[in-house]
Amino acid sequence: MLLNNKTLVDELLISRKKTLSEEELLQEVYSILKQNEIDRNQILDTLKSESSTKSNEFNFDLLETDKIFHENQIKKVCIDYRLRFLDSALFKNEIPEEAISKITALEKNHDTKLDGFKIVAPSKAFELKNYDDPLLFVPIGNNYYYLIHKWGTDLSWYRKLMVLPIRNIALFVVFCLMISLIGTYFTPTNNLSKSVSLAPVIIFLFMFKSMVGTVGYYFFMMGKNFNDVIWNRPFKEN
Repeated sequence: MLLNNKTLVDELLISRKKTLSEEELLQEVYSILKQNEIDRNQILDTLKSESSTKSNEFNFDLLETDKIFHENQIKKVCIDYRLRFLDSALFKNEIPEEAISKITALEKNHDTKLDGFKIVAPSKAFELKNYDDPLLFVPIGNNYYYLIHKWGTDLSWYRKLMVLPIRNIALFVVFCLMISLIGTYFTPTNNLSKSVSLAPVIIFLFMFKSMVGTVGYYFFMMGKNFNDVIWNRPFKEN
């Protein structure tokens, strides 16, 4: 009757006592936890240290293809959304525990130590030399990177539109042209056109010159630069 009343937990405890004393068990668990803590601290140190590593040793049969990206693909997203792609050592926010766990699992599965981590995030997330949502990468080689972890919330849908005029100098000029054309269209020219036949053209040229001068002056005086220039630069350009 007593045997029948035993639970599975009771059976497990009896089985454990046959192999390990309670003191040995606690010592073994402590050793495992201590080693895990050491490994995690080493990963954090690596993430916060400068590195020139361009590739890591992976078992390619274990890599997930939907997490492999070429630098040009990362560059396009950074330019479109005005993000930076910089060394993790410059990242000033906290790396989440989930990311550390994923790095630990990758290192264990691939029997390697990872280095050369990079992060995609807005400028304000970095401690930039001279100054939403991070993506943690590690280099594979030949300008390919493996996405380890994403945290935070998704980028707002309108961010891409807001930074479109400063994506590059060509789009900046197009933006100024469009604003100048709209301004010219809504500017009354009745009296002026009687004395000057090319009044709309003159107004357009004046508006375009004023737009480029004003916006350009403000843009550069505020220490800003175009997206295609700053995407991988560790210098302060807001």
